[in-house]
Amino acid sequence: MNNESIPLSRPDITDAEIEAVVSVLRTDRLSRGPKLEIFEAAVAERAGRRQGIGVNSGTSGLHLCIKSLGIRDGDEVITTPFSFIATTNAILFDRARPVFVDIDPVSYNMDPSLIEQAITERTKAIMPVEVFGNMAHFHEYEQIARKHNLRFIEDCCEALGGRFGGKPAGKFGDCGVFAFYPNKQITTGEGGVIVTDDDDIARMCRALRNQGREDEDMYKHKYMGYNYRMGEMTAALGAAQMNRLDGILEKRRRVAQTYNEILADVEEIHLPNMAEPEHAGWFVYVIQLADSFTREDRDAVMAHMQKNGIGCNTYFVPIHLQPFIKQMLGTKDGDFPRTERVAARTICLPFFTNLKLEQALEAKKALLKAISRQKTSRS
Repeated sequence: MNNESIPLSRPDITDAEIEAVVSVLRTDRLSRGPKLEIFEAAVAERAGRRQGIGVNSGTSGLHLCIKSLGIRDGDEVITTPFSFIATTNAILFDRARPVFVDIDPVSYNMDPSLIEQAITERTKAIMPVEVFGNMAHFHEYEQIARKHNLRFIEDCCEALGGRFGGKPAGKFGDCGVFAFYPNKQITTGEGGVIVTDDDDIARMCRALRNQGREDEDMYKHKYMGYNYRMGEMTAALGAAQMNRLDGILEKRRRVAQTYNEILADVEEIHLPNMAEPEHAGWFVYVIQLADSFTREDRDAVMAHMQKNGIGCNTYFVPIHLQPFIKQMLGTKDGDFPRTERVAARTICLPFFTNLKLEQALEAKKALLKAISRQKTSRS
């Protein structure tokens, strides 16, 4: 390898995607056109759902799911503190209250054995997350929701194309949301798609994304809505990427397997424990330093890697320790110890569809050197 840096992520864009976007510019439909319908249908089909509703982000999609299920001020939604902040923000937008459940430290998803004790008379829904694309426990979450007559929103923003127990990501519960930021399995730059089999949820989400319009009358607004629409160029990019999804997923699984093989002899780390890794929609590749390491050790290891041109990052900062969440909800250090222990030692390594073996080996080399330096500095 030369000294060229290895990025944390990189979108996989080909001439097919470029031509798809340019083709839209040759038309007079830049919004609410046929490309959106094609993209929505492709994502819904992949999730085994009848309906797909394109929106401008995964965050917007989660928000519309909350709205369409009638969750409002004072209602409680059970979710995880180990996720991207959007999961919690979507609940807070309508003044509902997120109720956090600590994680299973193996899968990093919510521990299903802790959910029922978090249910109260104000609980209206559960919203679990397939963290890093891991679909572990989702059958159990669905059973719990059914048992307690709760609505189920699947935050599958990180899991496109994955399967678990024969069931595709996006197929669990009442509705699910995918997201397409540039580090995801496929990208639309920004964007998301809601998937559901419930016609009422789909109808409401379509109206709310389009300023509350339920029909084509441009100035008839049945609901207070939002401008959460997805444009035609965005949808065209997504549709072209969906045509290549199987190939993209296969490459990402090979990259993950490469990391698993070359890092297997590194005693100072824990590898990701993905449910059915051969069927997973790998989003990122996150290792965890061994229990003897501290947050300060992790930060020093990452700083050394970044200084040497290796893209890496933390995934995630616990949501309950975000400053505004602590202020709003009164959460504090120690509330969810498993989440805090895992989050203090995670490192996301460079991971993207076309990552080469030599790049993975260079990342390993930098990781080993950084760990060795940090162990020496502590002794």
